[in-house]
This record gives sequence, C-alpha cells and structure tokens, in this order.
Amino acid sequence: MIDLQNTEFKSLEELKEICPTIFTKKGSSETSEKYTHIPTENVIRDMETLGWFVVDAKQVNTRAAAKQGFQKHLVVFRNPDLKIERNNDVVYPQVLLSNSHNGKSSFQFETGIYRMICENGLVVATDQFDKHTIRHMGYDYDTLKDTIKMIVEKLPLTVESMNKMINTELQENQILELAEKMLNARIEGTNNTIDFTSVDEVNFSQRKEDTGGDLWSSFNRIQENIIEGNFKYKTAKGKLRFARPVKNFQQDVELNKKMFNLALEYAI
Repeated sequence: MIDLQNTEFKSLEELKEICPTIFTKKGSSETSEKYTHIPTENVIRDMETLGWFVVDAKQVNTRAAAKQGFQKHLVVFRNPDLKIERNNDVVYPQVLLSNSHNGKSSFQFETGIYRMICENGLVVATDQFDKHTIRHMGYDYDTLKDTIKMIVEKLPLTVESMNKMINTELQENQILELAEKMLNARIEGTNNTIDFTSVDEVNFSQRKEDTGGDLWSSFNRIQENIIEGNFKYKTAKGKLRFARPVKNFQQDVELNKKMFNLALEYAI
C-alpha cells in the first residue's frame, strides 16, 4: 500500500533502505547500446530543487537476481508550500513518479492528492490530468521543470473536481450503487464475487467526518475501506474470504484511478 499520508520527507539514506533501485548506476543487461541510463536519484535531486520532496517510495519485488536493481519503482513527492483548503478539508497535491532501469519504461509522472481528514491517497486520472512522460534519452532539468509546471497549472481542475463532488448529494441507492461499482473494480479479473454485505462493509465510515451523503465523503470512505481490505468476498467455490489490503503499488495506483473516475461519473 502506498503511504501517501506520510508527513515526513524521506532522506536519501532512508530511500536507500526502502527503495534501493532508485540508486542503480547503470541499466540492466536487457538494455541496448542506445539506452541512456538516468538514475531515479538524479530526478529526486532535481525535484528537490523545484521544491518537491519524497514522502514515500516502493519497488516491485522480484526473486530473479538478474532483475534486482532494475525493476519498476514508484516515488511520491509533495511540495510543502502547496495545499488545497475548503472548509475543514485539507488536501495536498502530490506527484507520483514511476520508472525502471530495464529499458522498458520512461519517467512517468501522475497527479495524486492526499486528504488530511481520512489520511488516504487518491490518484487523479481523468481526461483533464494527463500522464506526463519524459524519455531517459531526453531527460534534463529544464524538461522536468516544464513537466512539473504543467502539472501544477492544472491543479485548479483538482479543486473544481473536489467542489463538484462535495456539492453533489447522493441518494442512498446511488451510494450503494457506487460502492458496488468500486468493489467490482477491485475484484475485476478474478472469479471472486461480492454481495450486499460487502457493499455495506465498504460503506461503513471510520470517522464522523466521512458520514455524509455527499459524493466526496461517500467516495472517500468507500475507497479507504476497499484499499484496506475491510470487506468479505466469495471465491468461485463459494467460500467466504476476508479481503487483504492492496500492497502492490501498481495495483494501488491503477485501482485508485478507476475508482476516482467511477465517482466522477456521479458529479453534477
């Protein structure tokens, strides 16, 4: 699970412990002679110059020795000077950087937001928020600066989306319908099934701030419960199982994007 609620910035020494792939000095044996290797460490240092600091990092686990140090990894940045406030709600924009050193991935930047009240992270993925890509061969500080500038310039759209969700009141049947759709996004690609009990479980609020019937509150409590695995499902053989928390960062990001888009469909 991505720790988007972390409030302390990670030092390079800490990152060496939790995500050593960041510091790999050369590409894997799978890369061609034309491959330009840029360690993710370089991007982190440049991001710090731009005012963005690391709050978390993850890497894909691999047992193959030949893939160690080259696998896909994710770095989450936050700018302490940027935050969005509305009433008692505080949201911090974040930049999610993914990369690998096996020649199969460019630097990819996406927008995330962290909500103080419920301490969960949302990954924004709509037509308004594009994924920004920088090839290793074309990487330099100015290109990164322009990319981050484009991301920051679109932050007002995040406020607009939030306001629409906050101002959209849902009927009870709509909340349950949204919960079912978001659950189905979680179990998509499996033979597992959910029922009305699962829907009720993920619609349970863990704090009073999320008990409202507006779309923003409803989405946040459902999203948090689904990511944390606070529900039961049935296997193809009909056995009841407790869901596990989402720990794979790639699944975490993709699932959050799907759920965010599902919620936006209800925004007025």
